[in-house]
Amino acid sequence: MAVGQGHHGHFGTGSPSFGGLGGSGGSGNMGGVKRMAPKPVGRPPGALNANTGSPMRTMELTPAQRNKKKQKLPEKQLLERVAKILPQSALYTELLEFESRVDAALARKKIDIQDAIKNPPCIQKTLRIYVFNTFANQNRKSPMKPNDEPPTWTMKIIGRILEEGMDPEQAGMMQNSSPLYPKFSAFFKRVTISLDQRLYPDNHMILWDSARTPTPHEGFEVKRKGDKEFTANIRLEMNYMPEKYKLSIALMEVLGIEVDTRSRIIAAIWHYVKARKLQNPDDPSYFNCDPALRKVFGEDKMKFTMVSQKISHHLSPPQPIHLEHKIKLSGNSPAGNACYDVLVDVPFPVQRELNALLATTEKAKDIEACDEAICTSIRKINEHRKRRAFFLGFSQSPVEFIDALIESQGKDLKHAAGESSRNVEKEHQAEFYNQPWVEDAVIRYLNRKPAKGAHGST
Repeated sequence: MAVGQGHHGHFGTGSPSFGGLGGSGGSGNMGGVKRMAPKPVGRPPGALNANTGSPMRTMELTPAQRNKKKQKLPEKQLLERVAKILPQSALYTELLEFESRVDAALARKKIDIQDAIKNPPCIQKTLRIYVFNTFANQNRKSPMKPNDEPPTWTMKIIGRILEEGMDPEQAGMMQNSSPLYPKFSAFFKRVTISLDQRLYPDNHMILWDSARTPTPHEGFEVKRKGDKEFTANIRLEMNYMPEKYKLSIALMEVLGIEVDTRSRIIAAIWHYVKARKLQNPDDPSYFNCDPALRKVFGEDKMKFTMVSQKISHHLSPPQPIHLEHKIKLSGNSPAGNACYDVLVDVPFPVQRELNALLATTEKAKDIEACDEAICTSIRKINEHRKRRAFFLGFSQSPVEFIDALIESQGKDLKHAAGESSRNVEKEHQAEFYNQPWVEDAVIRYLNRKPAKGAHGST
């Protein structure tokens, strides 16, 4: 990979901290009466006229069907019977409908944002890499004492993204990178530093692998004891996202690109064909190959859908970046004024804002608190409606109301005692005893052994 190299003046003496490579790194009470939901009884002869509004409709003592499941309404939805009692509830219903539309729109936008985060758009930026070293306790004039600190040096590799409109020559090494961009180590798969094996025979190779240390760092540093100057070799393997490839010489001559992503390479081929009007007029799905393309594809005519497959053998992994740095132990510290520029893809800055937006929509505690307050109010309204219907029914027809309530309570009592399956009214009809089981039941009854002392026993 071609790496741009520039030189800057003396850097500041401050040293930032880095991730380590090598050395550092309720309901109302109704007067004691238990409210049930009794079924209204049939009116006896002489009861209210059919044309007269029955108070039983107001009482709402009809029990829920125990064998049929009622459709549960949303907790924030007002019942139609409540809406009739409270005319001002129409505004609440409109607000509820508006809220549902807003929620649906937000849900759609949230899905769009999640898709955008999964496949974030990238822009090309320049990553400037700085390599320098500091030193301490060097060039002692007097013999070293037992308590003296040994001579040491520290090599640091840092970098940052250059902003648009910034003068590269004026950009200082110690200036912090924007928090919108990934940290420095995120741009590399692997970093290998080779020291002089004669000076450091035991640990002259230092390796940092992103697979083993996934936490991103702002830079790398190596600290060692020593008072000898030497040249360190640095090997940087880039972590391209999306993956980039090195083009073959033939394809590089056509497109003028050295390293790029597969999608951009295919797009560049399409622009090349379009600019030179090589698209086949008889079949637009093909394009004619000029001499330069013929070197790449080896054919006179090529189908567009085959381009991705055909260029595969012209693509190879990009070469790592090789740098050298001379460890200087005298003069100004930090020592070294070389920097290197590399083109990298970074997520579009809006991605961080999208992530923040998703986080705020998922942590809407105040909305949840309001929903809970609304649901509590709706439950209280429904409870008061039932109490109103109960007392209104009693005030309109006390006798019918009490009869219906007693019947309902009786049915509930039988149900609780396990007698809910017995129907007394049917037992008073002759057809009830014409069923197939009656004959067997009579025989069992007659064969039953009478109790001692009973009438007719011997």
